Amino acid sequence: MKKITGVMLVILLGCGFMGAAPEGEDEAAIQAVILSAYRDGLCNVGDVELVKQGFHPEFRLLGIKDDALAILPIADWIKMTEAKKAAGKFPPANLVNMDLPLIDITGNAAVAKVKFLVGDKHVYTDYLSLLRFAAGWKIVNKIYTSH
Repeated sequence: MKKITGVMLVILLGCGFMGAAPEGEDEAAIQAVILSAYRDGLCNVGDVELVKQGFHPEFRLLGIKDDALAILPIADWIKMTEAKKAAGKFPPANLVNMDLPLIDITGNAAVAKVKFLVGDKHVYTDYLSLLRFAAGWKIVNKIYTSH
C-alpha cells in the first residue's frame, strides 16, 4: 500500500508540472515578446511581421482621452505603423527603450509593467496583459499612463 501511495504521489506531482515551463523560461519568453513585437516591431523598426508574431489579433490598447475610454485595436495600430514606415519615419530619431521592472506570471496568464523610455526620458508606464497560447506568449491588452 505504501508503494502505491508513493507512486501515485509522484504521478500526481508530475502531472501538476506537465506542460508548464519553468518560471524563468516564461519570464524570458515574455521579455522577448515585448521587446521584439512592441519595442522593435511597433516603435523602433516598424516591422509588422514582428508585431503579428507577438500581439494577439484581438489585442486592444485602452487609455483615457477627454475623460472617456479610448480603444485602439492592434489592426489599427499596425496600419498606423505601416503608414509611418511608408513615410520614412523608421528608425525614429530617438529610439525607444523599455525597462521591465515587473513580470508576474500565474499559470497561462501574465502581466508586465513596462517603463517606456524615449532616449532617457520616461514617457509612459504601460501595463501589458499576456496569455500563453500553443504558439507561445501573446500580448492581449495594454493600459497606460503618460508622464
